[in-house]
Amino acid sequence: MMRMLKRVRDSGCSGQASRLWPACLLLMLPLLLLCPAGPAQAAEVRMAFGEKIPPFCFPKTDSGIELEVIRGALAYKGHQLKPLYFPFARIPVSFRDGTVDAAMTDLGQDLSSAGGHYADPAVLYDNVFITLSRRQLKISTPADLKGLSVVSFAGAIKRYPEWLEPVRRAGLYTEINDQSVQVKTLMLGRYDVVLSDRNIFKYFALQLKSEGFTELQPVDETAFVKLNPQDYRPIFRDPRIRDDFNQGLKQLKESGRFQAIYDKYLKD
Repeated sequence: MMRMLKRVRDSGCSGQASRLWPACLLLMLPLLLLCPAGPAQAAEVRMAFGEKIPPFCFPKTDSGIELEVIRGALAYKGHQLKPLYFPFARIPVSFRDGTVDAAMTDLGQDLSSAGGHYADPAVLYDNVFITLSRRQLKISTPADLKGLSVVSFAGAIKRYPEWLEPVRRAGLYTEINDQSVQVKTLMLGRYDVVLSDRNIFKYFALQLKSEGFTELQPVDETAFVKLNPQDYRPIFRDPRIRDDFNQGLKQLKESGRFQAIYDKYLKD
């Protein structure tokens, strides 16, 4: 816009008496109003993340799949990510009270009313039932879990009560915060079924393999709910930064860097 004004000033119009300059500006005003707004000025973006979620988030090193994808997408337009870590229940609260400029998720709360602008999903959490292939277990309805012991991540029963409440009532349901333990206990036959994000399970299986754990066995994955990408959209307070993020995310995927980030953490 400033370049346009300079061109107007330096044009023949500016050769008139200085009193005509305001008139020239008024003539150009409709054109200036039609000019699209430029990208958001490069900013530091304070973003709320959940506590340790390997391989998506490692607070001690500010690394992980989700952090690297979001950091790379923001950097496309010069923005700098500043991650802040909270217990999951505090993530939407931190956005509502203005502690952060953005949040990795809304945990099912619509943050639009708190000034939130939703972006495209950066990563997806794909929760599945995981069983040992040699068991040949088939799980297609909640009734198929009858008599089976299930170990899951903390809070899963609140998300999937139709599937997990009958297992809990039967005394066969356990939640464990340390998801690396889920892999071990499944391999050792202490539980029949693991409920986990497929990439989290794969990451911990690779970690155990690198540590020399010899009990790893082939597994089957069963999708039991329809994955909804809209459940995993980051939220930004500034709509222009949201737009810049979406452009950067698109570029990450087209360039192959998005897949490279996943491969960094999940390739054997």
